[in-house]
Amino acid sequence: MAETPNQDFPTILGPDATFKGELSYEKGMRLHGKLEGKVNTPGRLHVAKEAKMQADVDAGAITVEGDVHGNLSASDRIELRPAARYEGDLRSSRLVVDEGAILVGHGTVGP
Repeated sequence: MAETPNQDFPTILGPDATFKGELSYEKGMRLHGKLEGKVNTPGRLHVAKEAKMQADVDAGAITVEGDVHGNLSASDRIELRPAARYEGDLRSSRLVVDEGAILVGHGTVGP
């Protein structure tokens, strides 16, 4: 899959950053560092391989490559890539789980 252009993810939390609290944004965010709390966005969240997140997320679309604990809810889709380690309950219209991804919890998928 081709790399998504940067304008899709104007917000980036770098590998040396740690964020605690409630975060909201419009378009998309790439997480490379640590995030703890809540995320609320109509846009997209991409959790990179090196990222660690302990949060409840309500988003348009979520892609997980790193370590995530918490409840995920996406209006469009949730993707768990091969390196993903996810623990929690998820709810989404569509779910993609790649071979190698770890999923511990409950899922509700459908309209």
